[in-house]
Amino acid sequence: MSAHNDTPQTTPPRRLILGSTSPYRRELLARLGIAFDIERPEVDETPEPGEKPAELAQRLALAKAREVAQRFPEAVVIGSDQVADLDGEPLGKPGQHERAVIQLRRMSGQTVVFQTAVAVVCLSSGFEQSDLAAVRVVFRPLSDAEIEHYLRTEQPYDCAGSAKSEGLGIALLERIENDDPTALIGLPMIRTCRMIRAAGVTVL
Repeated sequence: MSAHNDTPQTTPPRRLILGSTSPYRRELLARLGIAFDIERPEVDETPEPGEKPAELAQRLALAKAREVAQRFPEAVVIGSDQVADLDGEPLGKPGQHERAVIQLRRMSGQTVVFQTAVAVVCLSSGFEQSDLAAVRVVFRPLSDAEIEHYLRTEQPYDCAGSAKSEGLGIALLERIENDDPTALIGLPMIRTCRMIRAAGVTVL
């Protein structure tokens, strides 16, 4: 007579991967207190001809998640991308001081929309969702001396639009308008939580 096992069969938790090496996104996701791994997505981030900033951010977020998911098909993968939108022109990471000066001079006194996209993909379950958080940022008029002081102090050369609102960059601004408070830092956590829950990751 064979023994009957009444122990319920539980589904192992999905592995969660952040498809980004951004320290800002890593810090934001770590706030949830759940385990995750980090993988660098191998994606060409060159804009396509005529591509609008919002379209670029969404395409790259999904491309990053899909690329990492190809390598880890059982995992739930988060991809994200942010593009600063100045009158329809995409502004990416400046990478160097001179380009950052040019960006901030152009944004002085202007409204810039930071388009932050997030995508969640799990190949094995066929799950795929993406969303976009648009954050309107009004820059106050900036003098060259203020721009130089800010850049030398914070060195935000790895940030789209050359400004870190979570640091000294807040002093550059007059107003921020958004519905997902962490989107400007690099990962819209309200949207991210909603999507990873839908993909099978327990958050609470």
